[in-house]
Amino acid sequence: MQTQSNKIDFKGQKIFAGFDVHLKSWKVTIMTKELTHKTFSQDPKPEVLVDYLTRHFPGGTYYSAYEAGFCGYWIHNRLLELGVNSIVVHAADVPTTGKEKVNKDDKRDSKKIARSLRNEELNPIHVPSIATIEDRGLVRLRTTKVKELARYKCRIKSHLYLHGIEYPEAFSNTHTHWSNRFNKWLESIEMTGPSGKATLDDLLESSNHLRTAILKITRQIRVLSKTDHYRLRQELLRSIPGIGYITAMIILTEIETINRFANFDKLCGYIGLIPSTNSSGEKEKVGNLTPRGHTLRSAIIESAWVAARLDPALCKSYHDYCTRMEPNKAIIRIARKLLSRIMYVLKNNKPYVCSVVR
Repeated sequence: MQTQSNKIDFKGQKIFAGFDVHLKSWKVTIMTKELTHKTFSQDPKPEVLVDYLTRHFPGGTYYSAYEAGFCGYWIHNRLLELGVNSIVVHAADVPTTGKEKVNKDDKRDSKKIARSLRNEELNPIHVPSIATIEDRGLVRLRTTKVKELARYKCRIKSHLYLHGIEYPEAFSNTHTHWSNRFNKWLESIEMTGPSGKATLDDLLESSNHLRTAILKITRQIRVLSKTDHYRLRQELLRSIPGIGYITAMIILTEIETINRFANFDKLCGYIGLIPSTNSSGEKEKVGNLTPRGHTLRSAIIESAWVAARLDPALCKSYHDYCTRMEPNKAIIRIARKLLSRIMYVLKNNKPYVCSVVR
């Protein structure tokens, strides 16, 4: 006697899940190879998504994608542990129609991610290891603290200007500012009333606290740079003029491995050292640097200013560029040359040797 079977098996079938990540909920769209199954909201937990997939599509092969953002990569790592073929994508790389740009919401975002995943139109970004993410966090924290200290310095000077307090003759040169003598003078300033003095004291206390924190983090980064994982590579990078150990650690923690870039153009595109273009027919317009930049870009450009003074070849190139363009544009060319040197020493494990251009 024939009996009815209630067992469903999706073995050999691919199931695609695209989701838009938020702090309190995810908007998820599930698609099969032929149709759109459902769009729904769920709690922000990978286990909830996997439970839904295994209940509705038992035995299937699961694929998922989400845009990189505030949540980092822990969702991706957890989905991989749960057996889902997960990828993380850059938001700008997700194919978007004109209608989706004008009418944007979480539901449409999850649908276009799932659709692009099913159509194999998504290129995943590089997901660094957990150790690299932690080291990167320490280096980025120092950068954040330095920016905060710069803001407090501006606030202190603005407070002095507001009350007409002039600098003594010994501090007329801005190069003498923020030395120990300058800070002692700031602490000795007497204001007209107690409120003004309290404001200045609080600003000075906050800036001194940040200065102490930066010093502590800098020491921790120095210790990190001497570990076996970073020591050799950061020494190679420091052989390049303009690269100190802080910049070297920024490069190493942000890139993680230079071998993930197939060529120099890929590296320039990742950092954002390529111009934006707008071409149509015979007309071609080359604009400023692409807005899709990276935190590495500012570090490389700052190092390029130093390298242009210390490296004879870069010094000559910089002056040649300045004869036909503005200095700020010329330094971008130098930054690309500096980046080429960085890629060379990391690819070949050889220190950089300055050459004199004859």
